Amino acid sequence: MTDQSPLSADELLDVVDEQDRVVGQARRGRVYAERLRHRCAFVLARDDEGRVFVHRRTDRKLVFPSLYDMFVGGVVGAGESYDEAARREAEEELGVRGLPAPVPLFKFLYETPEHTWWSAVYEVRCPRTVAPQAEEVAWHAFLTEDELESRLAEWEWVPDGFEAYRRLLAWRAAG
Repeated sequence: MTDQSPLSADELLDVVDEQDRVVGQARRGRVYAERLRHRCAFVLARDDEGRVFVHRRTDRKLVFPSLYDMFVGGVVGAGESYDEAARREAEEELGVRGLPAPVPLFKFLYETPEHTWWSAVYEVRCPRTVAPQAEEVAWHAFLTEDELESRLAEWEWVPDGFEAYRRLLAWRAAG
């Protein structure tokens, strides 16, 4: 029988303040239960044709289970940099090794009544052939920007990824 408990509740994370300075550490389960501010990396992965890797999270994810996401990534571990977490998480979730360093784009503070984390947004090129982790990814495809845009209103998206994508579009439009 497989374990059906949520993933990664025991992972140790840095707790940060409003200026993204480390003020302590706590286990991931406690961080979410007590709404402690921490760090996350969001990586928009594109194939060689520029299509975006989109996936549906598994139902065992600790946060936002079974929702769609246009980013790979996740929490930054204790003592880990955003850059290190971005590459590690992208390689883990895509199931590939040797990715180029994800390119940092911008950071923002994501805050809702339930959650709060500093979010570093990146972009990376990845091979078309990926082997996503079955524990993390229930479904995946590479979509064009137009295909992604048409599904924004159709599918239920992770709210932090949706916000990061909205900010990415605004960032691009301003640049």
